[in-house]
Amino acid sequence: MKFRPLLALLLAIATTCACAQSAAELGAGQKNRKASVWPLTPTTTEAEAAQLSARFLTRFHYDAQPLDDAMSARIFKAYLKMLDSEKVFFTQADMATFAPLETQLDDAIWNQDLSAPFTIFNLYLHRAVDRMTYARGLLAKGFDFDADESYTFDRKDAAWPKDKAELDDLWRKRTMNDWLRLKLAGKADDEIRKTLTKRYTGYIERVKQLDSQDAFQTFMTAYAETTDPHTDYLGPRAAENFDIAMKLSLEGIGAVLQARDDYTQIRELVPGAPAIKSGKIHVGDRIVGIGQGADGPITDVIGWRLDDVVNQIRGKKDTTVRLEILPADSGLDGKHEFVTLVRKKVSIEEQAAKKKIVEIKDGDVTRKIGVIELPTFYSDFGARSEGDKNFKSATRDVARLLGELKTAGVQGVVMDLRNNGGGSLAEANAMTGLFIDTGPVVQVRDAKGHAEAQGDDDPGMAWSGPLAVLVNRGTASASEIFAAAIQDYGRGLIVGQPTFGKGTVQNLVDLDRFSRGASEKPQYGELKMTIAEFFRINGGSTQLKGVTPDIAFPKNGDEKDFGESTYDNALEWTHIPPAQYQPIADMKAYLPKLEQMHDARVVKSPAWQLMLDELAQYKIMRSKKSISLNLATREAERKQQDAIQASFRARHKAIDGTTSLLDEEDDVSSQLDDGLNPNERSLKTELKQEKEAKEAKDVQLDESAHVLFDAVGLIQADPKLAAEVLPYGGKFSLNTVASTALPASASSAPVH
Repeated sequence: MKFRPLLALLLAIATTCACAQSAAELGAGQKNRKASVWPLTPTTTEAEAAQLSARFLTRFHYDAQPLDDAMSARIFKAYLKMLDSEKVFFTQADMATFAPLETQLDDAIWNQDLSAPFTIFNLYLHRAVDRMTYARGLLAKGFDFDADESYTFDRKDAAWPKDKAELDDLWRKRTMNDWLRLKLAGKADDEIRKTLTKRYTGYIERVKQLDSQDAFQTFMTAYAETTDPHTDYLGPRAAENFDIAMKLSLEGIGAVLQARDDYTQIRELVPGAPAIKSGKIHVGDRIVGIGQGADGPITDVIGWRLDDVVNQIRGKKDTTVRLEILPADSGLDGKHEFVTLVRKKVSIEEQAAKKKIVEIKDGDVTRKIGVIELPTFYSDFGARSEGDKNFKSATRDVARLLGELKTAGVQGVVMDLRNNGGGSLAEANAMTGLFIDTGPVVQVRDAKGHAEAQGDDDPGMAWSGPLAVLVNRGTASASEIFAAAIQDYGRGLIVGQPTFGKGTVQNLVDLDRFSRGASEKPQYGELKMTIAEFFRINGGSTQLKGVTPDIAFPKNGDEKDFGESTYDNALEWTHIPPAQYQPIADMKAYLPKLEQMHDARVVKSPAWQLMLDELAQYKIMRSKKSISLNLATREAERKQQDAIQASFRARHKAIDGTTSLLDEEDDVSSQLDDGLNPNERSLKTELKQEKEAKEAKDVQLDESAHVLFDAVGLIQADPKLAAEVLPYGGKFSLNTVASTALPASASSAPVH
């Protein structure tokens, strides 16, 4: 199941959020820290929200299951996995204490008495602080790395430590490994001790900031995801961020924030938003205080949780917020500056569709191939239902980009859906319509077994030329609907890796609509609940199996840990009768030839062979479950890894002129394991690495474009073939391809 362990959440300190992105992380610091009062206790509203959620899940879920003792046992297992997936906090004695609660979690929900799950969460808090305090206490003496010991870091199949002594030994080895990683990166003992003391102290302080909402969110996520992997409970915090992610806009100042040490730091400024337009806020600045309105008091926010800071900065359009800033180029005792900003609607363009043109040269022929990168199938349902003509829509954006690519004279288009986890079902239908004339796109079957075809009723195509859809294991749900429809119609080639395999439909249920009170402030949150299953128009399902590419690229080895097939409660694959549709082209007419040309090219491609070697090395590293704590052994392993990575860097330089993600003056060893958490590195280095990673050669995208290059060549050489592989016998496309030849959405909100 799709568990999100709290340990991972707390250790990933540098996760960004802000006025322009989702709030997902906690800050650290001492001054004015907003610590929670322990023990945490559930509120009446949370108890009511849990019971209301259960009523929906047991009656209206696609695979509705009773909330009884059997379900309670499954929730119990899921809840503990979320809290302690690595089995590093609780012992077998704790498990014995929890055992009577295993069949009581259903009663806790139905009776609106959440004391049982909160009892578990409260012990987790104490155990987490105790373990980090223990680890911090080991640092004064240091460690002996001459012994032949090892640390098993993959503990998902391990037993719970039987007692405190075994737990202490586990944490001793865990702390030793933290120290050894820094030592191998060239850090001196005093520097290591300082770094780890700061890290463990920060973790303790972040644990102390976890509150009742965190406890409730964790428990309800365990319940929701036990019903099926894609049903989720979204508390008020999570619901707001999900809404922002879907519509790609919010009301705020347009600054992406991250927690770094005691401060909330500006990580990125959104173009055209109030923050950057002010000219007074810069990347790296630290926000130390926030005031509401033109003259409201400034509240010190040093040490606050990041999501609490974000909530203070976000607000209604045209309202005022004042920020007290510690500039990036000044020390901690530097002069503070005050900036007054008026909140506006901010568009998050980072997740919007983007285009570029790849020029492929083969021999004496050069062709332009257009690429559209689509991270998600987004749609601003609210703005659309209110009649806003400029509502945000993935389909509208892609249609505009296709027009621009046609004007630029591209001869083929690659839709890059790698790591596109889905979004709006309506957008998937509408976007398919950009590439076909009219017809069904997907079949949706509800809980009663009734299946209905949905599709595109608008005549015409935005692009009628050669098309490829690039996918990988992260391509899921709405993306799979689109890719499957393109494949079933024979409209284009699917290239890449087998997709995720999510074939279910979710809808959002606003629980506040069913509350007895009349509060304007969201209290109960939302359910993202599975209500249906979708099927391809050929009658098959993408559930579990995903979409199989026509031209397969190498797998990266993650399929054992990532994808629908890894969930123990995923729905089974099945099929229904096909919809009434006719393929509009036949990719098989030139697929064997394109595969042959692809195979012949990649065998000779240094970049492709380098990718294969890097994937092989990645799989070797991924297969490890333990690591030596002997210094000599680790130094030898480090030396071997240095040599491998040096070889990779040299090959990258020979291929595309790049040496690494860092400048020559940066420590080359940091390209391996520097032993640091993300927030412990400089922001400048972090942003630079991200920028250069985005600019690095994309071997799989280039090869996808080259496949279309070949396709265009075959089409131009054989009119009969063109009539078979272009849509509708080529009546829409032949002129387009020939003329560009160069010699050198619904108001409801189903989501996926």
